[in-house]
Amino acid sequence: MDGRTPGDGQHPQDGLAERFETHRGQLRAAAYRMLGSLSEADDAVQETWLRLSRADAEAVGNLSGWLRTVVSRICLDMLRSRAARREEPVGQELPDLPRESGDGGDPEEEAVLADSVGRALLVVLDTLGPAERIAFVLHDVFAVPFDRIAPIVERSPVAAKKLASRARQKVRGSAAVPRAELDRQRRTVDAFLAAARGGDMEALLAVLDPEVVRRADRAALPDGVPTVARGARAVAEETAGFAPRSRLAEPTLVNGAVGIVVAPRGRLLLALTLTVEDERITAYEVIADPGRLSRLELGLLDDVRPHVTSAHE
Repeated sequence: MDGRTPGDGQHPQDGLAERFETHRGQLRAAAYRMLGSLSEADDAVQETWLRLSRADAEAVGNLSGWLRTVVSRICLDMLRSRAARREEPVGQELPDLPRESGDGGDPEEEAVLADSVGRALLVVLDTLGPAERIAFVLHDVFAVPFDRIAPIVERSPVAAKKLASRARQKVRGSAAVPRAELDRQRRTVDAFLAAARGGDMEALLAVLDPEVVRRADRAALPDGVPTVARGARAVAEETAGFAPRSRLAEPTLVNGAVGIVVAPRGRLLLALTLTVEDERITAYEVIADPGRLSRLELGLLDDVRPHVTSAHE
């Protein structure tokens, strides 16, 4: 798909394609958050155009609301179909890095989108049910009121609000330690990631305990690398060599503590659970086994706030 609206000659009303194009950006932004895939988001937007081109546009009083409703219903159907097919398991073959191989779209553009949306958010959104995800994205990200979400998810406004509330609880996760301790862990993990991304040996040694132990699933490591590494120097040297992969990582709540997810294109590839003591990392484990990844309890460390123009048309 080349991203252009195939509107020439498809609809008798002059300017319909141009009117649609003014809404394409927001439709694409919403669809990407609902689906977590750039190529699927573009498919949903294209299908929305096709439905508009076949509709009586003159009878559409609120074009923005109509388009949002249609693209959301298309995304909901796609999520339900995905869940039924079970074609989206977490865990995957380690990609060639730093290139993020795509699924038919532009990998560089998708990498930029994943960065702008937040890889951790995309990973956590993948843990939601289809209707929960639609309700949460529409309300918490795009500020759509529940009376307009309700018909999209085929619920009452009260039920739609409950869907979004349940999704919000899942997205936030449940911390096992007080907020102050989370903040201390977060500072240490942020320092570790910054050092890893830059391949900065001195900074890595400063944040790793001298007796640090790194454990990892075999699938997370190149051939010949042991599943256990001990000592700050050995772990720092290994970590510095994984700088490209570190650029795909974000701090996330993992099993109630500050951890890390590595998520090319927002799809969970690896998760790290860490033990932090006295502002140093004393141990961490790299999880790559799909079964283990699916059992992790993930949540965001930061709140999701509406950042796109309010949808109260």
